[in-house]
Amino acid sequence: MDSNGLFSTYSLCSDAAGVAGNIFAIVLFVSPIPTFRRIIRNRSTEQFSGLPYVYSLLNCLICLWYGLPCVTPGIILVATVNSVGAIFQLVYIVIFIACAERTRKLKMSGLLLGVFALFAGIVLVSIKLFDPPSRQLFVGYLSVASLISMFASPLFIINLVIKTKSVEYMPFYLSLSTFLMSLSFFAYGMFKHDPFITVPNGVGGLLGIIQLALYTYYSRISGAESREPLLVSYA
Repeated sequence: MDSNGLFSTYSLCSDAAGVAGNIFAIVLFVSPIPTFRRIIRNRSTEQFSGLPYVYSLLNCLICLWYGLPCVTPGIILVATVNSVGAIFQLVYIVIFIACAERTRKLKMSGLLLGVFALFAGIVLVSIKLFDPPSRQLFVGYLSVASLISMFASPLFIINLVIKTKSVEYMPFYLSLSTFLMSLSFFAYGMFKHDPFITVPNGVGGLLGIIQLALYTYYSRISGAESREPLLVSYA
């Protein structure tokens, strides 16, 4: 095979990994839908917290900015998945605000404005103070910090599973989707030689393996089936 053929195959594999990552990420983005159906039906946010969605929106916006050509050329699939994610999180937040009581409504509205202000500040600083190579480093480190902290959130679920010896609130399909998404973007980062994609998704992949192993072990012990995602019950 000539060099053009090798390059074409390499590019095809890279794109395939990125598209797979987009698909598995969308599975995760739609997972809170049952929660918001309940919120809309009851016209109340009950004991649910809107903070995870605010944080997820900020994370998606930072990673979206990192994936745009003006920051990092050639990784547009990072931008596409995070643009979709940002839309989902924004819709969830708007629904939460609409159905929340006055105090929580004001708090969530303030947090939403804070996210947009912080993101605008990141964009402004990265454009005004950094040239393109340095801009990629600046936004890349921010995206890594944001992604790793997001991937670390399942540690709470892992701790709960070990403590209760039950997988009731750790649905298999969500753990599997998280693992496959992380694995896909890890491969995408490797193909693109981008450590800012590879490193956090490598961490996410390892945590995904741990969740799947715990699910296999404790589902055999308890014989219990998972019910609602923990994200739904505690988010």
